[in-house]
Amino acid sequence: MGKKKKSGTKKAPESTTPFSDALRADPGTELAGIAPRSTPAFGGDKSDGREALDDLVAAVSDLQERLFAESVAGGTRSILLVVQGMDTSGKGGIMRHVVGAVDPQGVDITSFKAPTAEEQKHPFLWRIRKALPTAGQIGVFDRSHYEDVLVVRVHDLVPRAQWARRYGQINTFEESVADQDTTIIKVLLHISKEEQEERLAERLERPEKHWKFTPGDIDEREYWDDYAQAYQAVIDKTSTDVAPWYVVPADRKWYARLAVMTLLKEHLEALDPQWPEASFDVEQQQERLKDS
Repeated sequence: MGKKKKSGTKKAPESTTPFSDALRADPGTELAGIAPRSTPAFGGDKSDGREALDDLVAAVSDLQERLFAESVAGGTRSILLVVQGMDTSGKGGIMRHVVGAVDPQGVDITSFKAPTAEEQKHPFLWRIRKALPTAGQIGVFDRSHYEDVLVVRVHDLVPRAQWARRYGQINTFEESVADQDTTIIKVLLHISKEEQEERLAERLERPEKHWKFTPGDIDEREYWDDYAQAYQAVIDKTSTDVAPWYVVPADRKWYARLAVMTLLKEHLEALDPQWPEASFDVEQQQERLKDS
């Protein structure tokens, strides 16, 4: 007989709205109108969210393995997950609790820092192209080419005419990536200024968190409104049919992790990767194994 469920155990609420519909941000979507503490497409609380996230791991791992196996048999499909957000918005948590929950052999994470001297000698997309996922892989960008229309724009690191051209260049680039059988999932972790202050304060209060803090984090808060405008421009100019943006409210860490994992699951399900058929006679090999 199977185990009986403990009395009082409740099942996490199921959403009838796909996260990919609830979180999609097409051009014209006002970021200022999205509450950073909201939980679109999910009606549960924190414990429900953690339970739902745990429940997703097996399904996503299975789909990821199918995608990887498909490539071994000659498949060309892959996924690129782009994660953007202000400091403390939870990118590290996404890497640990979402990306880190699946088989590492099928995942490739690239964290883009300030460009090196070598990278600065090339067009801004040069280092991005080098990091694109190969067939069967889930490539993850912790920050990305969008830094070149966010930080660069806010701090006037290049002339306006130069960064303004980059929106079109990004769209053309992402279209070419999609044409190569890569599904692009772009996530903006949407955090409030108040929540960021609390998270920075926690890093300062706890010695084991000091390594995560840099004085520059406070300096960047002076540009909060400028970043808000820059992110709004990114939504308006680069959310396309082949590479739409998904705005994930990020004041609740548990929800942001659940949302990104669900987005990944929904896109993998849409790909519907299949186990490849054996290229050998299975029964013959079973007989050989018995005789070996």
